[in-house]
Amino acid sequence: MIPVSILTGFLGSGKTTILAHLMRDPALSDTAVIINEFGDVGLDHDLIESSDETLVTLQTGCLCCKIQGDLVVSLNDLLARRAAGTIPKFERIVIETSGLADPAPILQGLMIDDGLAGHIALAQVVTVVDAVNGNGTLTRQPEARKQVAVADQLIISKLDLTDDDPSALREAVAALNPSSPLQDVRHGALDPAVLFPRNTIGSNAFNIAETLPAHHAHHDDIATFAIVRETPIAAVALSLFLEVLADHCGADLLRLKGLVRVAENPDQPAVIHGVQHVFHAPEWLDTWPSGDHRTRMVFIVRGISETWISALLDAIEMEVEELASTRTDGATHHSIK
Repeated sequence: MIPVSILTGFLGSGKTTILAHLMRDPALSDTAVIINEFGDVGLDHDLIESSDETLVTLQTGCLCCKIQGDLVVSLNDLLARRAAGTIPKFERIVIETSGLADPAPILQGLMIDDGLAGHIALAQVVTVVDAVNGNGTLTRQPEARKQVAVADQLIISKLDLTDDDPSALREAVAALNPSSPLQDVRHGALDPAVLFPRNTIGSNAFNIAETLPAHHAHHDDIATFAIVRETPIAAVALSLFLEVLADHCGADLLRLKGLVRVAENPDQPAVIHGVQHVFHAPEWLDTWPSGDHRTRMVFIVRGISETWISALLDAIEMEVEELASTRTDGATHHSIK
């Protein structure tokens, strides 16, 4: 599985500067970069703009592709060319989104396309907020707030361009998304490990285990909270729970990510991902990332209460338990006769 990380952030947040710095790092030399922009964008001194090709090889060995069309089609094309040996065999993919992009459709595309299934896995969503204009942007732009809310990693950029105290901006970002690590970046110098912390499937699930929010966040009508279960959840209950969420929450379920202890396989946690009405098939880790084997699900929602979601899971678990008990009793009575 090839890990894919998404680099997002509002217009002018400094994504391209950060990406250019990352692409000069030898640690990312075998990386495919997709720049998904509405208009022209420059990278490494206008390399992309000065080329007639949509796919170019950077001096560092990275492949860089600028598209203005269908991202999923471009990803499938890259994978096909990689398999055919017509391009270098990249080991990871970075997608830089447009500053106006809603990350949800991108995440959904990665989840549901049959051609991508079994070939790629989401590693991180990294959102950049600039220290110069970030406060105003978050106040005025709902797209910017959503970009922050769905992130696995949060970056405050352009601190080298302002003398203002960034405390208020940090508080605003944390209010939208308290469960994700937040770090400062100057001159675009971001550690590649932020994009690919372990370079494995389910890597952002490790972040869930390590940064489980201890409190709730509310900004406008966006909220972040965690559902924790001490006892394992039956596989059928988990399946029904996700199905109901998809059917009834739709666009208001901005993102769900979690580690689930499934009753039928408690020693291997299931990694779950959901974006709005689309859920990725659970991925199974070989072992738990820590000694904490509880189910932990982080929800980023709009206008949905934690109480409702928790009660929904309780009700489904109770119904599944009652059904299993009825079937067991029926089988016992039949054997007695």
